[in-house]
Amino acid sequence: SSVVEPSPLLLLGHTDTVHPRGSIKELSWREEGGKIYGPGIFDMKANCALALWALNTCYACRGWPKRPVTLLLTCDEEIGSATGRALVEKEARGAAQVLVLEPPAPGQRVKTARKGTGMYTLAVSGRAAHAGLEPEKGASAILEIARQVERLHRLNDPASGISVNVGVVSGGTRSNVVAAEAHAEIDVRFCTNADAEYLNREIKNLKPFDERVSLAVKGGINRPPLERTNNVAMLYEHAKRVAGALGFELGEASVGGASDGNFAAAVGATVLDGLGVDGDGAHSDHEHIIAADLPRRGALLAGLIASL
Repeated sequence: SSVVEPSPLLLLGHTDTVHPRGSIKELSWREEGGKIYGPGIFDMKANCALALWALNTCYACRGWPKRPVTLLLTCDEEIGSATGRALVEKEARGAAQVLVLEPPAPGQRVKTARKGTGMYTLAVSGRAAHAGLEPEKGASAILEIARQVERLHRLNDPASGISVNVGVVSGGTRSNVVAAEAHAEIDVRFCTNADAEYLNREIKNLKPFDERVSLAVKGGINRPPLERTNNVAMLYEHAKRVAGALGFELGEASVGGASDGNFAAAVGATVLDGLGVDGDGAHSDHEHIIAADLPRRGALLAGLIASL
């Protein structure tokens, strides 16, 4: 009979950064005070290099696992993974476990849960009129969108991890004109797929307060949540044991931001996120990693690769 090859282990990261081209001139690599600075070093160029080091170490020390290992580094995570998502989902579907190389949570904790995200735009079309001569003939798109903002913010449920934020509002032309148009941009976060469906339904089915105006909603769920399933909990406990053998404690966290690990979890993979090097200042001009954490996180990653 043919030998069935075990499912691969997937290491997942991204090479892109939010820093614009040419920023290396102003934010050049430097090491001072135990910190290493550079554009994208924390999120997450150092972690891509760390993965290569861990793989080379496992090979050199004969610690290669009895399963294939795939290293997938995408190039568009910071702008929504428009092309990378399909690659992530394809590789994650057949993977036994997925180790995500994103930065850790504060306290060097790995991430066992991430909120999902959604992005929507709301366009309101009203009826223009002179604000002084005949305001009653107008239907204010700004008044309507103000009411909709209040309605949307009532969807917030901190106890359930649901957050809805209308972060951008625009509309109108002049102060003496009843506004005919208004627009809003909406960000939503949630912990479960059930909450994602609920929020999507509520937002897509918004009805106007003023029957003379019309609403148009575009957008939807961008990233599904990474939920802390039993398999994720078991993978975390294994990582804790590896860390313990290396002489340090490994905590866990649930965070509001999403990563490509969310896409991997959505196709059924067991995901452990936040395995990168400790640091701070992601997406800023003081982005850095902690130099002393490099050997510790490298040993943890190599230990996981060798033992899974």
